[in-house]
Amino acid sequence: MTIRVPVKVRYAETDAMGVVHHSRYVPWLELARVEWLERLGLPYTEVEAQGLAFAVVEINLKYRVPARFGDTVEVEVRLSELSSRGLRFDYRVWRDETLLVEGYSRHLCQSREGRATRIPPEILGQLEAHRESREI
Repeated sequence: MTIRVPVKVRYAETDAMGVVHHSRYVPWLELARVEWLERLGLPYTEVEAQGLAFAVVEINLKYRVPARFGDTVEVEVRLSELSSRGLRFDYRVWRDETLLVEGYSRHLCQSREGRATRIPPEILGQLEAHRESREI
């Protein structure tokens, strides 16, 4: 399952050069990832209610074209890898038909105590049903 989430670029997200600062893309990825889980029928609040978290352990982004104040961009997200303890989400940020940024984030399932743990079978099954191969 691949979804796109619209984001309106705010002035506070831009730097002195008038473009979106590179650090501002990471919250957009989180916004899209949480929305992806919501549309799957697995709100992140339910994951947390089970005493779990999908902690970010790696993020990689390639910046191709800058976004600017006033732009409306779309963050495309999909689950590309899944294991008993981890996930990888792939992202693309678009302005109309122009690819601005692409990358991925890796996550480790952790307990409230911060220890790596297995993803419960019912959650793993939901995720696996919507995982896609790496090629978008």
